[in-house]
Amino acid sequence: MNIAIAGTGYVGLVAGVCFADKGYHVTCVDVDEKKVAMMKEGISPIFEEGLEELIKKNNQAGTLHFTTDYREAYRFADAIFIGVGTPELPDGSANLSYIASVSRQIAETIEKDCLVVVKSTVPVGTNDKVEQFIKDFLVNDVKVSVASNPEFLAQGTAVHDTFNAARIIIGTESKEAEALLLKIYEPFNLPIVSVKRRSAEMIKYACNDFLALKISYMNEIANLCELVGADITDVAEGMRFDERIGSRFLNAGIGFGGSCFPKDTKALDYLAQNHGYKLKTVEACVSVNERQKTRLFEKAKKRMITFDGLKVAVLGLAFKAGTDDMREAPAADNLRLLLAQGADVIAYDPKAISRAQFEFPAGSYSNGTISYADDPLEALSGANICFIFTEWPEIISITPDKYKEKMHTPLVYDGRNICDPNAMRAAGIEYYSIGR
Repeated sequence: MNIAIAGTGYVGLVAGVCFADKGYHVTCVDVDEKKVAMMKEGISPIFEEGLEELIKKNNQAGTLHFTTDYREAYRFADAIFIGVGTPELPDGSANLSYIASVSRQIAETIEKDCLVVVKSTVPVGTNDKVEQFIKDFLVNDVKVSVASNPEFLAQGTAVHDTFNAARIIIGTESKEAEALLLKIYEPFNLPIVSVKRRSAEMIKYACNDFLALKISYMNEIANLCELVGADITDVAEGMRFDERIGSRFLNAGIGFGGSCFPKDTKALDYLAQNHGYKLKTVEACVSVNERQKTRLFEKAKKRMITFDGLKVAVLGLAFKAGTDDMREAPAADNLRLLLAQGADVIAYDPKAISRAQFEFPAGSYSNGTISYADDPLEALSGANICFIFTEWPEIISITPDKYKEKMHTPLVYDGRNICDPNAMRAAGIEYYSIGR
């Protein structure tokens, strides 16, 4: 079976590589020639555990191909999976221009009956429009069906999640489309939930927004814990034994980031408003998360007379460990504030520095400066204050005595609650975290 993948971001690239690993003939399409050249050489443009190894393996096996020539990729494909971005627009709605562009390319190119599968996260009802849009622009006399197949990957574990998913969601409007998708996923040997297209689209938003709500709820409880003298880690430990609540997404911190939760909460809120309904819980979630991202900065601002001229160590730039993605990363929000306040920032991240340099090139800004360290201890050396924004193992492993030894002023603000408060204070460190 020939499968084409439109887009080689997190969604498209991981899907394409994993399909190839199951023996399908897969062609991944991207407009970026340099990116395609990298992937042809077996180099992954994104960091995901195990992804680059699978690219190399399936390149060599001849099951995986990369190209900028969408015509050749789509012409005789049995199924085309769309995995392009649907970024947030200023009003919170999803930008569907990339979906539309690929849909038209498909319509004007395919020369045989084809199943088009939308893996991108799209507002409810989008797949209906995609199917009509493709039919409007069809050049050849072929039959096209459109299905929804939302992804549920966690960045940092995307390859593992694909092969070990809790379930696969497919949304179709015909038995033929359902049968072909079931056949495609048969080698994965995973539970499949087959529903109508609009239900599949809603399942994606409902799941992501529920998890985002859970995170924001725990952050609110953590903030209250600080006021009343409770410890959020104790509270979470007591909660996790309740099967109705579950044990995951109970860690308090500086809010969620990445390519999914921030965008999807705003998109669902926008969708509800368009239908004359207010999702008050989701509205609150968005608001709580925006405040939470800079909560530690605000604490530090009250503690310090000024950041001007201070050396500030920033440990962790990616929005979470296991990925180099900085989209909506709390670190980015804090870097902007620190630089505006005149801080001299030295930042460390084991994977995300090259991405950080796109938005924050090393050098001087209007008020402050930023540079990057090769290891966390280098970032800490001589620092007046330290912010921890990502829970990388390299950062978790720093012992309290190292903060005391390396920093000019041992003042640490821990946004991931990775340090033991008692051990830090016993080592002579002024230490602040979330909800403890």
